[in-house]
Amino acid sequence: MNIQYIRNCYGCGLCAIACPKRIINIELNNEGFYEPNITDITDCLDCGLCCEVCAYTHKELSLQCRTPKSYAAWSNDSIIRSECSSGGISFELGRTLIGKGYHVCGVRYNTELARAEHYIATTIDELRPSIGSKYIQSYTVNGFSSINRKQKYLVTGTPCQIDSFRRYIRKFHMEDNFLLMDFFCHGVPSMLMWRKYVTDVEKKIGKLTYVSWRNKQTGWHDSYTINMEGGVNKEHTNRYNGESLKNSKEHFFYSRLSQGDSFYRLFLSDACLGKACYTDCKYKSLQSSADIRIGDLWGKTYSQNEEGVSAVLTFTSKGDELLKWCNCTLVEHPLEIVTEGQMKTCPQRGYIYNKAMAVLMDKNATINDVASAIKLPLKLNNLINILKHPSKLYSYIVNRMKKI
Repeated sequence: MNIQYIRNCYGCGLCAIACPKRIINIELNNEGFYEPNITDITDCLDCGLCCEVCAYTHKELSLQCRTPKSYAAWSNDSIIRSECSSGGISFELGRTLIGKGYHVCGVRYNTELARAEHYIATTIDELRPSIGSKYIQSYTVNGFSSINRKQKYLVTGTPCQIDSFRRYIRKFHMEDNFLLMDFFCHGVPSMLMWRKYVTDVEKKIGKLTYVSWRNKQTGWHDSYTINMEGGVNKEHTNRYNGESLKNSKEHFFYSRLSQGDSFYRLFLSDACLGKACYTDCKYKSLQSSADIRIGDLWGKTYSQNEEGVSAVLTFTSKGDELLKWCNCTLVEHPLEIVTEGQMKTCPQRGYIYNKAMAVLMDKNATINDVASAIKLPLKLNNLINILKHPSKLYSYIVNRMKKI
């Protein structure tokens, strides 16, 4: 009747929110992922609420998906579009709904605690820290527990967080007050990896005061970047109105995937994702319990666009209606265009995972040690994948010949 034996779950935190005795803590386990722990089992009422709202313990989704409507979309505000990861739909929807009396439960990065976390925004200024993707697992408890059941909300999160959240609001008969939005999710990496990365950067620029994971300075298709500010007593400008940062080089860090950034290489190699991301993810492709799903619209149709285009799926009539209130351009496309380039199946957890986690759990190891440990296994893995797929082998040979 409770979650005391659940480990390596989604870490969504809804069990802690639903518990009437408040005896469930959400903490990082030894591999760097959030999971629940009951502080005193003798206080448990055996009410079963923690299990009822837990998406991890249910095989089926809380929203039985119908065929969604599919769009390419982008903000009509060029500044918002340039600041956001893709087309700016999440911010535009939040901005529109705040104007309609909603609050927004989104995600920001907390530099003091070095983590992403859910929080409540009631004004557009408060919403601005939610701009941009955060490629680490978010701590949900403080944000979700601050929700007023009588207020209307837009809630954003990973698909597993949103699946549990819908179970929660349905259980307490307040589903009509919420619009839920998730995104095409790759998986969440270990916080051990992120903290080693942060430690390495802080040695160069000082204590972090700002982190951003995406930047379109070199174009949308080369926007997998990490921008960080560090040090103290610096003059900041408003990052959300298009102004450039006033910061000296010794307090600024900038790195790109295309130039070998270690965070993105580890994250996208699937070397250190949560165990549930490999074995228990029910949310790839069109599987969602959200009203709206967003992401980058990769693929051929917008391959020449460098401003950013959002892929948008609407699973409910409410989601479709509220989306059309926004200051956005919507172009309806077939599903195969909107979902092109998105993961259709769960990532594979191979021997690289064990190699990476062993080094991550070594307190003396650095982020470069982790990257070095999987460098050769990753090359071998990539070569095997190329040999298994003739089209990839052909592309590999052509690209090698071009370089020569």
